[in-house]
Amino acid sequence: MRTRIAKYRRTTPDDRSDFTIGCRILTQPFFLPQANWIPVPENWAPNIVSFKGYSTDEPDGLRLWEAVQDAMSAPAPYGFREEQARYGEPIPVRPRLGQGAFRVLVTDNYHRRCAITREKTLPALDAAHIRPFADGGTHEASNGVLLRRDIHSLFDAGYVTITPEMKFEVSHRIREEFENGRDYYALQGRAISMPDDPIRRPEHATLTWHNENRFLG
Repeated sequence: MRTRIAKYRRTTPDDRSDFTIGCRILTQPFFLPQANWIPVPENWAPNIVSFKGYSTDEPDGLRLWEAVQDAMSAPAPYGFREEQARYGEPIPVRPRLGQGAFRVLVTDNYHRRCAITREKTLPALDAAHIRPFADGGTHEASNGVLLRRDIHSLFDAGYVTITPEMKFEVSHRIREEFENGRDYYALQGRAISMPDDPIRRPEHATLTWHNENRFLG
């Protein structure tokens, strides 16, 4: 596998560096009946190994977009119509990541380290929602933080929180209810590590929501 990667990276076959292998996740796929399948654009090469996209600012991209719109608006066969009737007419919505994509995105945003403890054992880490999806939260990067699993559990239960000032705070209820918590109190007031991209950092309003609606104080 390393030899194949080195080939695509155009390095020497004996390159032993730590390759970063990326991936792309489809978050909003749609499926068309075979009769509506769209021909592959002429300028699409079958040996493409890096990301390629199309823009509606370019002729090929505009033609592809129009073909997709035509295919989506075509009469649906039986079964597709039945499903549409069950849920009503399609309406424009704000794109939202799925749970799987959310987990990958948050994990990478925090460089695969717990934002509080800096733990980097990946199986012990969770992509936590600051505001739970069931309570109006979204699968967006700004609503996520990577936490060690025990801290994630405490975070969801309200025993710990992250303040709008990006500091870790521990509730006095841990000591009162469990007569323990020394390891967590040692982290009290620690500044969390944050994603490099400011847009992907926790939102002030979302952290305020957790402090006011989940944190036990």
